[in-house]
Amino acid sequence: MKALLVIDVQNGIVNFGDFKKELSLMEKVIQDFKNNDNPVIFMRHVDDVEESPLYRGSEGSELHPSLKQYADYVFEKQTPSSFFKTELANTVERLGIDHLFITGFNTEFCCMFTAISAYDRGYKVTFIEDATGTVNTDETYEMPGLDIKDFVGTVLHWSEVIEVLDYEEYVEEYK
Repeated sequence: MKALLVIDVQNGIVNFGDFKKELSLMEKVIQDFKNNDNPVIFMRHVDDVEESPLYRGSEGSELHPSLKQYADYVFEKQTPSSFFKTELANTVERLGIDHLFITGFNTEFCCMFTAISAYDRGYKVTFIEDATGTVNTDETYEMPGLDIKDFVGTVLHWSEVIEVLDYEEYVEEYK
């Protein structure tokens, strides 16, 4: 059985930039999972530092209103991995999930760490590259011309253990 992880689609991230395309693709994938009665699991990153845009209990830490109604489960995390010290692993095991699909924010942190952690736990993992987003840029990393999503997708693809697709490939393969 498969499940979709929607990682950190929260006000404090989404309101940081123009993510209409990414949110639209995430919603299409979510609707596909919902139409097939497959679980949609949302992760929320929360911080205990008041200055953080994801401070626990703040408006920034809340799920973005464009997608939150789709959540079958919502778990909080405090590290880039959705599995570390959360109830995700227990829930996925209880539901009999063996294939996890990854969408959400930030591509190079929480999405990538979660994909690798899922693989390490024995799951088949599909990373939908263009249904992820990041608030960071090539300037953040002082690497002119860096396409963060493409770079992460390429690294995961080259691992030969994590399937990396764009939305159109996902539709061809799984719809």
